[in-house]
Amino acid sequence: MSFPKFASNDGVIDAATAALGDALLSAVEHVGEIRLNVKRERVVDALRILRDDLAYQQLMEIAGVDYPDRPERFEVVYCLLSLTKNHRIRVHVSTDEVQPVPSVTGLWPVAGWLEREVYDMYGVLFEGNQDLRRILTDYGFQGHPQRKDFPLTGFVELRYSEEEKRVVYEPVKLAQDFRNFDFMSPWEGAEYILPGDEKAKAPEAPGAPTPAKADEVKK
Repeated sequence: MSFPKFASNDGVIDAATAALGDALLSAVEHVGEIRLNVKRERVVDALRILRDDLAYQQLMEIAGVDYPDRPERFEVVYCLLSLTKNHRIRVHVSTDEVQPVPSVTGLWPVAGWLEREVYDMYGVLFEGNQDLRRILTDYGFQGHPQRKDFPLTGFVELRYSEEEKRVVYEPVKLAQDFRNFDFMSPWEGAEYILPGDEKAKAPEAPGAPTPAKADEVKK
């Protein structure tokens, strides 16, 4: 049975180190994948070299990662594929909320959409992207949902107003308070009184007799 042969990682880091020069900060191989950390301001040059000189022709994805405890909390990850080598490589750059990352739309036009996704989800700015708008959320959306400090409920909710005949935005109103979960086994049962349990111990209301047990029903 035939199957595609993946290229080995042997020599890849050495070749990338020689080709990228001072644009490369570090290179790591982990769990069979190679990660290149490059300088933010040199990312376009680095990716051009990887595309033209090292044959990583396709940009498959641009992803964002949020590390709130870091001074530069965001990482932008470029996932590249070499069709001729059947090999993949990742390129990482770091940034924060205000320092833009150079756009790579001049290398791969599809990067325009991918950069918009990272901007929408994380708020990372891309210098040179001529159409940096939200792409997954609505234009009136507040905040960036994939940030670690973004509330799970969001800030606003939308609904269609019959009175105004349009979609309106309103502050989020929770139907109930947040609950503290103790992660106990549901078969053991809680050792404290849950809201509403006090009703089970209340006296029976007049006119509401307890249903007869099965063995008390006359047949």
